[in-house]
Amino acid sequence: MCEYSSEDGFANDWHLVHLGSRAVGGAALVFTEAIAVSPEGRISYGDLGIYKDEHIAKLKQITDFIHKHGACAGTQLAHAGRKASHDLPWDGGKQIPSDQPNGWLAVAPSAIPFTEAEEAPVALDKTGIEKVKADFKAAALRTLQAGFDVIEIHAAHGYLINEFLSPITNHRTDEYGGSFENRIRLLLEIIESIQEVWPAENPLFIRISSTDWTEGGWTADDSAALGKVLIHKGIDLIDCSSGGNVATAKIPLKPGYQVEFAEKVKKESGILTGAVGLITEAVQADTIIQQGQADLVFIARELLRDPYFPLRAAHELGHEVKWPEQYLRAKWH
Repeated sequence: MCEYSSEDGFANDWHLVHLGSRAVGGAALVFTEAIAVSPEGRISYGDLGIYKDEHIAKLKQITDFIHKHGACAGTQLAHAGRKASHDLPWDGGKQIPSDQPNGWLAVAPSAIPFTEAEEAPVALDKTGIEKVKADFKAAALRTLQAGFDVIEIHAAHGYLINEFLSPITNHRTDEYGGSFENRIRLLLEIIESIQEVWPAENPLFIRISSTDWTEGGWTADDSAALGKVLIHKGIDLIDCSSGGNVATAKIPLKPGYQVEFAEKVKKESGILTGAVGLITEAVQADTIIQQGQADLVFIARELLRDPYFPLRAAHELGHEVKWPEQYLRAKWH
């Protein structure tokens, strides 16, 4: 969950306490927010980044703390594409024009703005695409140096890779546009770039928007087809979210509304999947795993509300888990 609390991409004590408390609270795998692979790849000027070596030291302090408290550390490597250069959410969250302070010109597969009110992005040329791949590779190496165990490539929610995947936002006529095979090309090339520096034994996840929720867009069938490709590309798990690429999409929000996509991709492609989206209760999360709908459950907003949700969930489900020694006096007996 983006915290919008960085300056020039740097992590700080907010991120240490925010992420560290989830490890103390019993989470098995603690993910950072989407972490930008380049300055222009940030959603806002407050986004976390990993686009220069100076970012590594504070991130290493954070992963050391996470590991000390029994959790694995993961990060989402991301490029915001046309959804870059926005103000902080609590300051309105609107796009900042490129000629204004804290604003810059966004890039995308095609020069199509997210809304009519926004400045159009610049369509990436071949040099720009090569830079994106190089940025992901360099970021992956820094991720390793910072002590992270898991990388998740953020290809969801209308950000750059999602924009390439969807025919709604990808109107290119070169080898990166048109057919399904062409639209997934950038993702596959980014995966290959990362794998040049990321150890094979370290998990590599992909987060996708399983559907655009819009006629003529990316579909759940496309997601299953992508799973059939990625299972042979060294990808360990697909994190099945949805939406974010079309401003006018109508999304039927309800508890567990995206679990069906994790189940479909898992069953049709054979790849491991993660379920996400309004999963807020222990029994709800456990049932998803027990019924084989997904292999892993991601908890986000509920962990913002309750950093100790995993300890409470274990108690509710009747499982014995290790508590921090400092908190043992509060353990249920």
